[in-house]
Amino acid sequence: RESISQPAQLSRVTKFDGQVASEAKTDTAVAIIFSIIGIMAYIWFRFGNLQYGSATVVALVHDTLFTIAAVGFAHYLSYVGFFSDVLLVEPFRLNLVLVAAILTVIGYSMNDTVVIFDRIRENRGKYGVLTRQLVNDSINQTLSRTLLTGVTTLAVILIMCFFGGTGIPCVTYALFIGILVGTYSSIAIAAPLVLLSRHAQPAPSKSPGSRELQRAGA
Repeated sequence: RESISQPAQLSRVTKFDGQVASEAKTDTAVAIIFSIIGIMAYIWFRFGNLQYGSATVVALVHDTLFTIAAVGFAHYLSYVGFFSDVLLVEPFRLNLVLVAAILTVIGYSMNDTVVIFDRIRENRGKYGVLTRQLVNDSINQTLSRTLLTGVTTLAVILIMCFFGGTGIPCVTYALFIGILVGTYSSIAIAAPLVLLSRHAQPAPSKSPGSRELQRAGA
């Protein structure tokens, strides 16, 4: 009678074995690797050139490693009063929420990269040659869009960080770092890597169509 009258209590697990943590790390690595491989295949299929897919993957690996390193560096920043009290930086742990944030960063960086690659492909179709000047002009034509998208996204992330409540800072921290890194990697890493293609040619003194490209960007 006493057992029946007592309220039901569900068993809880407060500690996890090291094997569970190891399996979580393995699943995380597998998810990220398969995501990058799928993105590479998509870019290859869309642009019809493996060089575009390879350049995208290099930028995405850079963004992923940088974001994971920033999460680890948060353990040191949490001891500084400004970062812990104002920016709500804590010694974050790699969990499923952070994995989702990293995958979001990968998708965001790929979107920025595809926009620049689309303009490079469009300009190359007009002038038939891939030069440094053409890549530079293509970046300039899409620069305002890239920066505007990055700034508005970062503004939303900051609002989420300060007003989102508990549990949000780990996501916003990873997204903030990842979007910053993803924005510049699309411009400074992925786009220049396209020039490593065997079809790329050095820019002459006056690149064909450079005036027209600049006029289109204006």
